Amino acid sequence: MYVCMCHAVTEAQVKEQIDGGAETPRQIAKGCKAGTDCGSCVRRIQALLGEHGARPCPTARLAARLGLAEPQTGLIEPLAA
Repeated sequence: MYVCMCHAVTEAQVKEQIDGGAETPRQIAKGCKAGTDCGSCVRRIQALLGEHGARPCPTARLAARLGLAEPQTGLIEPLAA
């Protein structure tokens, strides 16, 4: 599965970078260019880093510090009329 469409970087390539010691999206970018063009893949890269024990993204840490709710996943419920 592609993570970065701009540079045709796959999930496997990102995981190789993580296994090689990358701990941040910037370190991933240095290794395979993912996240260096439009930036739409950076959240997925952060998620992959989190799945492999890296620190959560700064936004998640800030939200936790402020006591904000975790982002909801799934479908958005329609507004009541």
